Amino acid sequence: MAEPVHVAGPQHPWDEVAERARDTGHVVVHTSWGEWLTAALLDPELRALLGRDWPRYREAPTPPSRFVFAVSRLVVKHTAAAVLEVAPADLDIAYQPSGRPTLRGFGEDLQLSLAHTEELIVAAVSLNGPVGVDAEVSTREMSYELLRPQVCTEREANVLDALPEGERMARLLRLWTLKEAYTKALGQGMRRRFSAVGFHWDAEGHPVLDEDADFADDWSFATHCVHGRYLVSQAHHHTPSELRPTAAAVPTPPDAVAAERGREEPLRQVVAFPGRSGC
Repeated sequence: MAEPVHVAGPQHPWDEVAERARDTGHVVVHTSWGEWLTAALLDPELRALLGRDWPRYREAPTPPSRFVFAVSRLVVKHTAAAVLEVAPADLDIAYQPSGRPTLRGFGEDLQLSLAHTEELIVAAVSLNGPVGVDAEVSTREMSYELLRPQVCTEREANVLDALPEGERMARLLRLWTLKEAYTKALGQGMRRRFSAVGFHWDAEGHPVLDEDADFADDWSFATHCVHGRYLVSQAHHHTPSELRPTAAAVPTPPDAVAAERGREEPLRQVVAFPGRSGC
């Protein structure tokens, strides 16, 4: 799976985002809330851009939580707008009972996922099947002994137990982000026990589900190292090509206008497993 696209702000060119979605049916972007904060807070249309999310923005308990909330929703809207070739203000975010964001009026034709940690914000938009993303600081400290039975299947635990201590935690964190991305794509999030979801790695170092072969083949997974500090994992379920909607086929809001887009440079590194990562 391709690396996430970096978008440095709402005025940043969006061509690569649109092209990635046209080529693959989905796209994952990343940014930091600091890169968007000034433009978001000074935008006189912020209330209109947030739409029905405005009360939630106003009710956030602290300024940092308000900033992250506002920027994350703007990133989702601008990304979806680039994919659909509409204006961000024409899109309205809704939420499923699980908390999963959706676009009002689009049903299952367009699916979203959102993650953030520290300053990093990651958003995914898919036109051809469920998508999920998760992000964690690569140096996050966790107790392997406490998390092992909660996160790992028996097969995974046996593999991790055999690793050097310093490497074991890095692998556990990678598994955690992959499983969260996968369960988000399923619409279940952390309601599904991670120890009931298993992964192994193929000869090329790509993560593969420990499920029925036909079912597992419908999924793609990857973990990327972003800014040398963050692990970003993504999960995507492929819709058969004959059933995939195109951006033109997906219903768009009335009076939609073309979103401004451009190109951004690639920057990311794929983290394989097994093997050492640069993150």
